[in-house]
Amino acid sequence: MSKKNKDNLKWWILLTVILGTFLGRLDGTIVNLALPKMIEDFNVTVSAAGWISTAYILANAVFVPIWGKLGDTIGRKKVYLFGFAIFILGSVLAGIAWNYSSMIFFRVIQAIASSADYPTAMAIIAATFPEGKERAQALGIWSSSFAAAVVFGPLIGGPLIDNFGWRSVFLVNLPIGLLGIVMALTFIHESVSEKKTMIFDWWGAITLGVSLSALVLVLDKGLEWGWLSFNSILTYAIVIIFGIIFYYAERKCPEPIVDLSFFKNSIFVNTMVNNFVVFMGLMGSVFLIPIFASTFLGLDATQTGYLFIPMAMMMMLSSPLGGRFTGRVQPRYIIFISTLVAAIGLYLFSFLDPRSTVWDIILPLGLMAFGLGFGMAQRTNIIASIVEPHEIGIASSVLALVRNIAGAFGIALFGTILNNTINSNVLNIAQSSVLNIHNSLATGQFIGLITLKAQVSAYNYVFVISSIFLFVGAFLSLMIKVKEKEGAPEVVMVE
Repeated sequence: MSKKNKDNLKWWILLTVILGTFLGRLDGTIVNLALPKMIEDFNVTVSAAGWISTAYILANAVFVPIWGKLGDTIGRKKVYLFGFAIFILGSVLAGIAWNYSSMIFFRVIQAIASSADYPTAMAIIAATFPEGKERAQALGIWSSSFAAAVVFGPLIGGPLIDNFGWRSVFLVNLPIGLLGIVMALTFIHESVSEKKTMIFDWWGAITLGVSLSALVLVLDKGLEWGWLSFNSILTYAIVIIFGIIFYYAERKCPEPIVDLSFFKNSIFVNTMVNNFVVFMGLMGSVFLIPIFASTFLGLDATQTGYLFIPMAMMMMLSSPLGGRFTGRVQPRYIIFISTLVAAIGLYLFSFLDPRSTVWDIILPLGLMAFGLGFGMAQRTNIIASIVEPHEIGIASSVLALVRNIAGAFGIALFGTILNNTINSNVLNIAQSSVLNIHNSLATGQFIGLITLKAQVSAYNYVFVISSIFLFVGAFLSLMIKVKEKEGAPEVVMVE
């Protein structure tokens, strides 16, 4: 094959995994729009319907490390195709679900399959683009598909649900998924690690799965249960007990599902810490933007979705742009500047009030997205560069896991801060306010204004706190000191 054809094939492979990643992440956002219709059709409560999303999050988190290890062992293309095919099957089954229980079961199938995408896709890109600068650019472009999925979920889901019903958000995965499978069969070459796995770490997989399930569950339901309720305390105990068992199981296993020696590498640890802090601050606050827009600005779901289009565009622009600086500027400086810009964008949300316009949301979102995207490729490329070739898949799955847990942590933390701050603000504002006219209309307006001011001030407070998290993440990134080395790790390519 000529050099030109090989170069063209690389970008076709990238486009293929982008399609798979986009489809998997899209499903995580688009389904939330369909929940009200599902509640009506299945005749369940809002709390019960929440498990349609929670079950997906739990299963997705648990199986990411497992797929990463299997991809490195038996072949990334095999695992990628298997996961993609099962995801399509799960989507079709969810689209024809006949009751609430069947929907939960099919969502779990979808999530297990979808979790195969991230670690295998990243490993495929690392194998396809072995040269550092080009790989960083490719990873940057791929990373932008995450933002695109978050934004286009509401834009695609709204019209589908309104015109074809909630089942269409699942069934639409069939034609797109089949196209993705054809592209994968056509363009992707098989790649495996040089180190062959003789045994699979079932103890590690099971104990990690139980611990992660409990952790994600309590982060998702803790606010509803109460953080010190019996259910929450029991779940904390499960997280700790199985986490300890997992730790000792991995230390004794000759081929662990997660190589704990990763965490002896200061570059790996510092990169993970930066990712955790940044994604916790980011996800923990951004999920409040649609709520604020609909509650205080009166925007409907479709209009709110439009606000996020510039965010996706800026991230899609900045991700490959940041990748171009690989080899020219030390990664920690790029990550520092990018996180600082994202923090400034997030801080600007603290000035929102009911008189704000859509531009008061669009401009900070765009600035924040540009900053986040600019350093995304560097964060991902560092992980791909510092681990052994046979562990790229599992290392990328740890990265995905850290980001997912950080997002869940952020949503739980800032959701709690918001609720507590609103309650505190109501009391403080009421104590310092005086009503001179006493009738039912004036009293109702008085209470409404107190509640409004308490809520808006609470949102502003949360955005300030979350921007501080990103500022801290920016300075933590300066601890990521990557040593320059010749070339990049190689992987075995199987034609």
